[in-house]
Amino acid sequence: MRVLHIITGLGTGGAEQQLRLLLRHLPVRCDVVTLENPGAVADGLRADGVRVVHLGMAGNRDLSALPRLTRLIRAGGYDLVHTHLYRACLYGRLAARLAGVRAVVATEHSLGDTRIEGRRLSPGVRALYRAGERLGSATVAVSPTVAARLARWGVPASRVHVVPNGIDLERFRFDPVARHRTRRRLGLPEDAYVVGGVGRLVGGKRFGVLVRALALLPEDCWLLLVGGGPEEHALRRAAHAAGVADRVLLAGERPYVPDDSPGPDLPALLCAMDALAAPSPEEAFGLAVVEGLAAGLPVAYASCPAVEDLPPGAAPLARRVRGGEAEFAAALAGLRALGPGPRTAPPAARHYCVTRAADRLAGLYAGLLARPSSPAARPAPQEVSPV
Repeated sequence: MRVLHIITGLGTGGAEQQLRLLLRHLPVRCDVVTLENPGAVADGLRADGVRVVHLGMAGNRDLSALPRLTRLIRAGGYDLVHTHLYRACLYGRLAARLAGVRAVVATEHSLGDTRIEGRRLSPGVRALYRAGERLGSATVAVSPTVAARLARWGVPASRVHVVPNGIDLERFRFDPVARHRTRRRLGLPEDAYVVGGVGRLVGGKRFGVLVRALALLPEDCWLLLVGGGPEEHALRRAAHAAGVADRVLLAGERPYVPDDSPGPDLPALLCAMDALAAPSPEEAFGLAVVEGLAAGLPVAYASCPAVEDLPPGAAPLARRVRGGEAEFAAALAGLRALGPGPRTAPPAARHYCVTRAADRLAGLYAGLLARPSSPAARPAPQEVSPV
């Protein structure tokens, strides 16, 4: 089986790093096309031995990308195309059908009730999405919550398959040596209580809530934000305005798995934290929360389908918080009052082991390809040089 994954970009984001992790465990041969931004994850995929092609798409309306993508798919002789993120789903589904591919799968990584990938949903976006969805064979929802959202959009339940995101539990296992080493590297006091936030620095993540909450907590509390994005300068200004700039650290984008970039990776940064806070009000899965739980952290979150879709008690140290900085400050103070725990992963984290996710996805591929079909004639596979 030959599978082509098409994704909008390969910067250091949750969907992008999830793709790299899955490809490490999928028992099929996979190549990757990125429409734009062949960033750090593209380098990581190549280091893993995955062929990555940068299509060089100039923007959302670069229609010249469609015939280029169609030719690339046809030349590769792929059995199945799997698309990720909104733009790649639109162009990838259409190109795959034009190329005569037998099965087309799309994963919804970031579909909320009112936003998709941080952008507000409009009637036009929904209509275009529905039109593109009909070109696929199946749509993967990363949580039952996303599956329910798709149903409300009118996507038939028979076309939706829930395959939750996966995490490498061993990578996130708490390491006291990494904790001390990372704190020294960042200049964090050993006795500081460090609250962490992980994700894109965009308005929808509401990290400003954590900056203002820090001002309501004792002076030995620090905030460590991991991620990059357009809100970085605004968050720094908010920290100065709140009088906590000397206790806020912005670590930038950090890799999920080690690469050649300087500085600690994401698991090491989680080891340095004492609690994780996720104030985003709308999530499709809540990967950062699950990663925090895997590192044994107590978590205060506003939205996390990955936890909410599981039975009560699967994440005993996860607290849902409704409100702003005062409520998050109170929740974090309450988690601190519990005292240091054993830093072991709860059942919720173990439920999302990446090997389980890869097995379910491989099973979906096999089932789709086993269906009777009459694919369009395709030329013999040809080598496509990466750029």
